[in-house]
Amino acid sequence: MSKILLPTSTAGSLPKPSWLAEPEKLWSEWKFEGDELLQAKQDALLVSLAEQTRAGIDIVSDGEQTRQHFVTTFIEHLDGVDFNKRETVRIRNRYDASVPSVVGDVSRPKSVFVDDAKFLRQHTDKLIKWALPGPMTMIDTLYDGHYKSREKLAWEFAKILNEEAKELEAVGVDIIQFDEPAFNVFFDELNDWGVATLERAISGLKCQTAVHICYGYGIKANTDWKQTLGNEWRQYEESFPKLQQSKIDIISLECQNSRVPMDLIELIRGKTVMVGAIDVATNEIETPEQVADTLRKALQFVDADKLYPSTNCGMAPLSRTVARGKLHALSEGAKIIRNELAGK
Repeated sequence: MSKILLPTSTAGSLPKPSWLAEPEKLWSEWKFEGDELLQAKQDALLVSLAEQTRAGIDIVSDGEQTRQHFVTTFIEHLDGVDFNKRETVRIRNRYDASVPSVVGDVSRPKSVFVDDAKFLRQHTDKLIKWALPGPMTMIDTLYDGHYKSREKLAWEFAKILNEEAKELEAVGVDIIQFDEPAFNVFFDELNDWGVATLERAISGLKCQTAVHICYGYGIKANTDWKQTLGNEWRQYEESFPKLQQSKIDIISLECQNSRVPMDLIELIRGKTVMVGAIDVATNEIETPEQVADTLRKALQFVDADKLYPSTNCGMAPLSRTVARGKLHALSEGAKIIRNELAGK
């Protein structure tokens, strides 16, 4: 896929400029409307691209500059969902949130991110990775008063995501990533239909595909949850065997400052592994050597040509200064390991 050994990338979002939306906040309101908002989003996307490029990131993204949230922005563009009819639901068994309701058959009247992806493609020759929410994570962010079946709704979303993914591929996206943090929570559904709906979402794609499974943004609800997980976080043990047998090309996971036993990567031997070597739940900027140490540990269980250094998750809640420093650390840490491998 990449001619660069250990190509670096981000898992998802990067902080938004303060002139576009309130910084260091999820679901931050836009500061513009209409054509002005479109221009502001494109400007922010170019700033995000420039910062990734300057930091030495090899596989770039839009930094999710054109979306308020990695799940709800996609859902906003679908028919069958009423954002004015809200209900309180438990998100990933962690915290309560007011969410929109499914009130009819869901469908995608037109593409959601294709124009944004086309704009990004016009401004870089680098490999592009684009993130979409996964089916299970989408249903966990809604109240379903129509299908009244998480599985039925997931299959409908899988078809819609597949339509979007094919259009993204057509405008030059190299890797399409599906974000599925719900895979770390709903293990019965994961095994019954979670991976199957994910495979439906990638059906017919010729570009590379990835699934990102993490322990969430660095917000209090997630950090509090992590404190309940004990000395070893073994949630990946549930999803990795099924994903190893799936058609997904790349599996993205959280490693930096986590209690995930690194040897769990052995369960996905043969897959490309996007190793989270940057902690997004702290303002402390890693040193390149700390990043390199995480990558060295991962290399015990994944071949070097299948290791992609990345961030644990998105960095939208962080300051731009912190995020910029973390991107540089990721890039420099990967260089250390590349040099060590070349020396061998």
